[in-house]
Amino acid sequence: MDSIKRYMRFVKPYKFLLFLTIIIGIIKFTIPLFLPWLLQIVLDDILLNDTLSKDEKTLQLFTWVGIGLALFFVIRPPIEYYRQYFAQNLSNNILFDIRKELYGHLQKLSLKYYANTRAGEVISRVINDVEQTKNFVMTGLMNLWLDLVTIIIVVSIMFSMDVKLTLVSLIALPFYAISVKYFFGQLRSLTRARSQALAGVQSYLHERVAGMSIIKSFTLEKHEQKIFDETNGEFLNKALDHSRWNAKSFAVVNTITDMAPLIIIGYAGYQYLQGNLTIGVMVAFYAYIDRLYGPLRRLVSSSTTLTQSIASMDRMFELMDEKYDVQNKENAIELPKAQGKLQFENVTFKYEANGNTILNKVDFTIEPGQTVAFVGMSGGGKSTIVSLIPRFYDVVEGAVKIDDLDVRDVMLPSLRSQIGIVLQDNILFSDSVKQNILMGNPTASDEQIIAAAKAANAHDFIMNLPEGYDTKVGERGVKLSGGQKQRVAIARVFLKNPPILVLDEATSALDLESEALIQDSLDRLASDRTTIVIAHRLSTITHADKIFVIEHGEVAESGNHEQLMNQHGAYYNLFQVQKLD
Repeated sequence: MDSIKRYMRFVKPYKFLLFLTIIIGIIKFTIPLFLPWLLQIVLDDILLNDTLSKDEKTLQLFTWVGIGLALFFVIRPPIEYYRQYFAQNLSNNILFDIRKELYGHLQKLSLKYYANTRAGEVISRVINDVEQTKNFVMTGLMNLWLDLVTIIIVVSIMFSMDVKLTLVSLIALPFYAISVKYFFGQLRSLTRARSQALAGVQSYLHERVAGMSIIKSFTLEKHEQKIFDETNGEFLNKALDHSRWNAKSFAVVNTITDMAPLIIIGYAGYQYLQGNLTIGVMVAFYAYIDRLYGPLRRLVSSSTTLTQSIASMDRMFELMDEKYDVQNKENAIELPKAQGKLQFENVTFKYEANGNTILNKVDFTIEPGQTVAFVGMSGGGKSTIVSLIPRFYDVVEGAVKIDDLDVRDVMLPSLRSQIGIVLQDNILFSDSVKQNILMGNPTASDEQIIAAAKAANAHDFIMNLPEGYDTKVGERGVKLSGGQKQRVAIARVFLKNPPILVLDEATSALDLESEALIQDSLDRLASDRTTIVIAHRLSTITHADKIFVIEHGEVAESGNHEQLMNQHGAYYNLFQVQKLD
């Protein structure tokens, strides 16, 4: 299967450890096979041997039991320990490598993928599905082979004891193989459906936990409980379908395997009555039947486990196969230290190939060091324009250029490292204030962090937090006010110190006091660098060198505040409406 072949790439670096684990496992599984043989010796050669005296029988009995005790109490424990340790070490390292590669892959996927995919679905594949593949390592690459080797050894011992009895013991095997093939053919699709339903539950929970404040504020608890019950019920139905088929398979297979000992008892008893078999061989054979059909039962269980693992592999590799919408060209170059010149040359853009045109032949130039504002009604395309500069998306037609270089011709890290972005709702991670600021420059010193915080008017409030810079801000910065979150976000851009700055409605959702503090820090941040501002309140951008009015994905007007006011056009009308408000 293709998924298994691909999965073996992650196993290959650990092939020696896998080989060592299998060898130790074979020794571990072989040791218990000594017991039926010992039982035959004790019965036939000691207890039922009339040629030995009582003292000789006692001596031989305790000698053989002593050998058994040494085998199980001295040799087996370290073998058991190292087998378990190496097996877990191997599987956990493989899962570590897979998740490492998956996370690197997730960071390369474009924002379009995340706009169209629920976060819970992604998390389910990286956590649940990857974890399920551990069973392939433990079962398919180790236990499966160990059980097969055990079966071969047991059958070999049985043949050495009695050929006819061994052949009778194996009579159920063809029926066993047919039933396994029949039942486990459909199990893979049932397992995939079950995993998909589980991912649905996880996605729902992820979204609702994140939006619990909305649920509570609108008293939607009963409504949400009903929807969750439906989602959870869908998973229950898929899980029951899976369990029902699984139960049928085990019922049939176990019935077949349980018939074999009955056949052996009848045939062995007949052979004993005919004088062709000893009691010791009969008892040992019955014990070996358990050793034979025990691994066979495990192989049935392994079939279920492997089917589940392969279905999870399929989902895991589906995620790995997601194409990168935005990636470096083969001959991409490093973007030199940017001067800050920005050009949009007849840029047309759609989020989807068959979707609406968001930008239509947008054309403008921003000179180095200029402060430029984009204004207009919501949905006009302002935020789309700024998302094309760091190449979060690629244009459909035209070109976006920095210092006369097409952004598609330069390396992404060198491009994005020179652009700082402050949004209306900046995301902070549930770490310390210090770690959130450090995202602007992970190698910065404490002195540089404090300097950035002071420049962002954030140092004073940070020092008043319970643990200062080491205070945890909670998920998405929930423990900080809107203004505090903005100042931390601005501090990390100060630390990054990029030549190009993008401010996307960075003060529109704040109270007047916070806005004044943040506007002061933003003015300081915008000094001596190219700055692009998306503003809702026009009063905050009257100082801009140039203002572009965006309407329906096109540049409707451009000029400075005074020029646009004199035109009495779209900008003038917007300004008059806000002035009246």
